[in-house]
Amino acid sequence: MVSKKKEIGLQVNINNQELWEEMLSSKGLTVVDVYQSWCGPCKPVVSLFRKIKLEVGNGLHFATAEADSLDVLEKYRGKCEPTFLFYAGGELVAVVRGANGPLLHKTILDQLEAENKVLEQGIERKVIKDAALSIEEESVSQDQEYGEEDDVVSLEKSCTLAIIKPDAVAHGKVDEIILKIQEAGFEILTNEERIMTESETRYLYQKRSEEEIFKKVVQHMSNGPCRLLIISWPEKDKDVVAAWRDFIGPSDTEAAKRENPESLRAQYGTIMPFNAVHGSENREQANRELEFFFPNFKISGSDADKVPREEILQ
Repeated sequence: MVSKKKEIGLQVNINNQELWEEMLSSKGLTVVDVYQSWCGPCKPVVSLFRKIKLEVGNGLHFATAEADSLDVLEKYRGKCEPTFLFYAGGELVAVVRGANGPLLHKTILDQLEAENKVLEQGIERKVIKDAALSIEEESVSQDQEYGEEDDVVSLEKSCTLAIIKPDAVAHGKVDEIILKIQEAGFEILTNEERIMTESETRYLYQKRSEEEIFKKVVQHMSNGPCRLLIISWPEKDKDVVAAWRDFIGPSDTEAAKRENPESLRAQYGTIMPFNAVHGSENREQANRELEFFFPNFKISGSDADKVPREEILQ
């Protein structure tokens, strides 16, 4: 039987499940440009991909896939920005959203190096779960199994809330920060863009309500889009709240640069309240924030007092 694989330049066009499975079985790293029918594949990156392919040679593959043509990409339908999925050994290892040339270049080289170590040294491959293909599918499967009344997703792992603040979003740093989070070993279970209301921000930072900077914090956090993430750690016994706090560094960016120069706040923060990211202070606060911003997620072991959002936002 003649394969229906169609080569367009250096990118293979995947338009059915058979070709998708064939891509997953290929050896090396494959970068898939997931596109919408009304806009087509991302053309500006083709020259970059061709240059990288010439540099590295074998082991690197490129493909395009229309979201509407494949059920596995259903959750990517209707997205305005390009999405690039990185597959190795049949597993998702990285995601880049947007035609960010430098970030794509770096991610390709980093993932190629990681995959070579997997193949040559037997190192365990670091697999990620993208929100569009994991949490939403889990929610649907649980609804089907338990019925509509159980409209929750139970998170057995230790989780915490992470927020990429409007200043980092405005400066186009979201993809870089997400890549660093994944490289550090955290799992991103869900990733949503939202514009927080002043009421939501006041609830989030209620412990700082007496501080002079509180008003500025509220204005900043409700002044533009931010990214709300649920993150966890692969090992259940690790305190992800403490690990995340250590990873982002002190809230004061100058202190972060002195004490933890590799932290996210040291690298992406400027001055308060523009310190790029948010982290819950402890487990109790993390559970309370998760239940507030993601009410359909059941946090295992949570003892936080549940207060209806309607009461809080009145």
